[in-house]
Amino acid sequence: MERIKIKDDLDFSRIIHGYWRLMEWKLSSNELINLIEEAYDLGITTVDHADIYGNFCCEEKFGEALSLKKGLREKLQIVTKCGIKFPSENRPENKSHCYDTSKEHIIKSAERSLKNFNTDYLDALLIHRVDALLNPEEVAEAFHKLKKEGKVRYFGVSNFLPSQFNMLNSYLDNELITNQVEISPLCLNAFEDGTLDLMLEKRVKPMAWSPLAGGKLFNSLDERALRVKKALNKIKEEVGARDIDEVAYAWLLMHPSKIMPIVGSGKIERIKSAVQATEILLTRDQWFEIYVASRGIDIP
Repeated sequence: MERIKIKDDLDFSRIIHGYWRLMEWKLSSNELINLIEEAYDLGITTVDHADIYGNFCCEEKFGEALSLKKGLREKLQIVTKCGIKFPSENRPENKSHCYDTSKEHIIKSAERSLKNFNTDYLDALLIHRVDALLNPEEVAEAFHKLKKEGKVRYFGVSNFLPSQFNMLNSYLDNELITNQVEISPLCLNAFEDGTLDLMLEKRVKPMAWSPLAGGKLFNSLDERALRVKKALNKIKEEVGARDIDEVAYAWLLMHPSKIMPIVGSGKIERIKSAVQATEILLTRDQWFEIYVASRGIDIP
């Protein structure tokens, strides 16, 4: 598995395992630790979480499993996110659905995540969504405090546009290490709104959530999805892939920004498909065939 250098003392696995749907997998702690270790054996050491996942339960579930295997946590890179609030029986203090990037909330969320994971440090903490009331000075103060206390090694963002990324970055002692955005053959925004251009300029490696468009590549009857699926199936035969998901991952992996796809499946076979995609090399013609199929019109 290729390793992506994030900082001199931090690298991520090229494929990242995401735990957004962990509670839906209905795994016991022993079954979960087996899955984590199976993914680790494939070279996947980086895991993606958020405080809100699973109605605020996924982090704790993951932490319970980690506690069963001494020494495993140190072999992993734990990425989690904060900044979204919504009413829940698991967070009775939340009065409404809103974004909160205040210094108090960021610190409180990070410290709760540490407790959930049964760890004393997070490898990366990301701001989950752009907050219209985001005060960059407060965010910078929160990051500085968490870094100084050794609770969070590095910081990043998710779903930030280039101008928002640059704005926050300008206030920080330590630059943001990633931007986690939606990228798939059915979501081209990051290619066209300057997000990936900025990642290349800053030498920052992006993470891609929903790289298979939430399953739409497989089951959607939308005209655009059908066009893309046809192109993926054609190229699947050309490269000898087992399924179109391997081609979709390979398409993301080809981009020079070193996109790191997040695989959000609890099935080891689907995880293996993503890993297998790292061995598939598309031609430029094949890459643009998928891109044009998604656009619905030829490139200029």
